[in-house]
Amino acid sequence: MGSWLSYLWWGGDPDEVNSLSGLTRREVYAVQHSWAPVFANSVANGTELLKRLFRAYPETREFFKMVRKLPEHEYESNMQFTAHVINLMNSIDLAVGHMNQPDMVAAMMEKIGESHKKRRISERHFLELKDVLIKMFIEVLKLDDTALSAWSKTVDFWFEHLFASLN
Repeated sequence: MGSWLSYLWWGGDPDEVNSLSGLTRREVYAVQHSWAPVFANSVANGTELLKRLFRAYPETREFFKMVRKLPEHEYESNMQFTAHVINLMNSIDLAVGHMNQPDMVAAMMEKIGESHKKRRISERHFLELKDVLIKMFIEVLKLDDTALSAWSKTVDFWFEHLFASLN
């Protein structure tokens, strides 16, 4: 595309880095585009994400009273667990959908940090979730290095603001 068409398509320079998020419009697009198929089946994918988290980091299961003592195959029948999955996936979807408004996303992450601070969830636990999320994206979505890098930067931006209120 010509430079002026590209500017119109992207709403500005696609490679200009946003000073707050650290992401370009192109990276935001990569995150939003790769997230759409995940969110299309959000309950199943969110359940799989948390199952993978519990398998990789079993101590994180202790934060979820509703499934703490349940075998994995019974998670889906627990409505409290399903409600948490829905909240998690909707929170990610809101953050992804508003990445072109990073000040709003930063405020959302601060609220999430405040909420999780009360539950004594630490930075380490969120970093473990990031690790599982990225591995799942590699295995399931087969994301390329460009999209994975955009996701990593996105989650780092989220965590910067989440950790500010978590600590």
